Amino acid sequence: MSDPSPAPLPSPPPLPDQGTWQPLPLRAATIAGVAGAITGAIFIGGVLGTLWVVFDLPMRWIAGPAMLIPGALIGGVFGFRRQRRTWWRLDAQGLGVRRDLMWQLETRVPLSRVQHLDLRRGPIERTARLSTLVVHTAGSRFSAVSLAGLDQADAEHLRDTLGRQLDQDDDAL
Repeated sequence: MSDPSPAPLPSPPPLPDQGTWQPLPLRAATIAGVAGAITGAIFIGGVLGTLWVVFDLPMRWIAGPAMLIPGALIGGVFGFRRQRRTWWRLDAQGLGVRRDLMWQLETRVPLSRVQHLDLRRGPIERTARLSTLVVHTAGSRFSAVSLAGLDQADAEHLRDTLGRQLDQDDDAL
């Protein structure tokens, strides 16, 4: 006669060292830098160029469009540095995200608060083998922590590990 008790869930893969913060890949920072350059050119450069023309400053038809260049540089640097100054950590208590550009922000998502997990990949992210992990937490309908620019393998590992730990945690319901 066979034992009627259900088989135990497989143990989750080993967690990274609890003291180690993992950086996002360099290719994520490059993509963020390009996106920041486009945004900076449109908003910063566009505003500066428009003001140059409106105030009728010298060489307005050359200098106005030339303001797109410093706007793109400023936006590109901020976008690149924002991604390079973002880290994640997974330990036995849950997921930690640290952002540190001008202001420091550290977010901690305990396992007991995780409701479900999503992976998003847009066309540019798929091309660069990147993903965005969205951790939906208990609370209002807008409670979620999003971590963009993760390596695709890391994002899948985080999703699977958090999901397994969530299934095994009695308090997570």
